[in-house]
Amino acid sequence: MRKFSTIAFTLLMLSAAASAQIPTKGNIFFGYSYNRADFNAAGHSNLNGWEGSLEGKFLPWVGLVADISGHYGSGDSVYNVIFGPRVSVTVGKFTPFAHALLGVGHFSSNSSSDTSFSDALGGGIDYRLFHGIGWRFQGDALQTRFFGNTQDDFRFSTGIVLHF
Repeated sequence: MRKFSTIAFTLLMLSAAASAQIPTKGNIFFGYSYNRADFNAAGHSNLNGWEGSLEGKFLPWVGLVADISGHYGSGDSVYNVIFGPRVSVTVGKFTPFAHALLGVGHFSSNSSSDTSFSDALGGGIDYRLFHGIGWRFQGDALQTRFFGNTQDDFRFSTGIVLHF
């Protein structure tokens, strides 16, 4: 009986520790995104598309973000899947934030395609409209390395954010 009690107690403690690691707060964002893309030889391209992200907070001011975006224009398309930490603090109806995200990007045109490392440094601000619902304005310095060249892009996104 003592062995059973020890095992039950150990499992109970481990499950409590595991549940403490699961984020209990966060947000989901989806909206319009503009990308001023630098494709080097082809010059700058103005791409329009979408961006979505999911953030889970493990401290009140620090979370982990998964960000996915797609941008399109003139036969070109660029997709990015990036992850990383985000810091934020709520001041009244405003929540400013900053993040550093790393991942992968994919470029495709009518004649070629490439996949490369991608990163974004940036931030923005959420404005609370109602309880749990806000509007986000976000800007990022997005960098990719398609075809062995470095592209330094600017990405602006805006849309609805659901806080949970």
